[in-house]
Amino acid sequence: MRLNANTLLQGKKVVLVPYTSEHVPRYHEWMQSEELQRLTASEPLSLEQEHAMQHSWREDADKCTFIVLDAQQWRAQPGSAEEGCMVGDVNLFLTDPGDPTVAEIEVMIAEPSCRGRGLGTEAVLMMMAYGVSKLGLTRFEAKIGQGNEASLRLFQKLHFAQVAVSDIFQEVTLHLTVSEPERQWLLEQTCHVAEKPYRASAAEPH
Repeated sequence: MRLNANTLLQGKKVVLVPYTSEHVPRYHEWMQSEELQRLTASEPLSLEQEHAMQHSWREDADKCTFIVLDAQQWRAQPGSAEEGCMVGDVNLFLTDPGDPTVAEIEVMIAEPSCRGRGLGTEAVLMMMAYGVSKLGLTRFEAKIGQGNEASLRLFQKLHFAQVAVSDIFQEVTLHLTVSEPERQWLLEQTCHVAEKPYRASAAEPH
């Protein structure tokens, strides 16, 4: 969506930036991995198809995507290409046309060396806080592959509760309703996050 097209969110471990055409080649490389295709239930795309997907995600009002950068690398290389700092992505999908306060959330830490370091956890917390404060979201849903123990633990740690298991699709569905105590907890967990304008040089052509 265009709402976050000029938004950079800076946390302690990760920096979230809009998904631009600059990021597509690295993202395309990631998605050639059979492991990531399995974990994300994705089909491999050509580079041209990946560019078209990035453009559609930017334009669609029901999709919000940030690329996850390693904050340590990003701070060490100011002004350099972000491609070298990319570690994954985090997404919100507004899946219910009748209720714009509900969204499916997903995260992918594509770089194996960056897993298990808390980057995915902070990225999800930052995205949830963004969804609550900027999009007015009140309920999140996560669909995780049954074999993806790391993602299941991540979302359960963030207070998501399991509500369904599909043996057909081999996935677990978890929900979180953002009550006032949950909202306060979420804002406390992300009080360190700084929102800044995204660098003008990365702006997409209109």
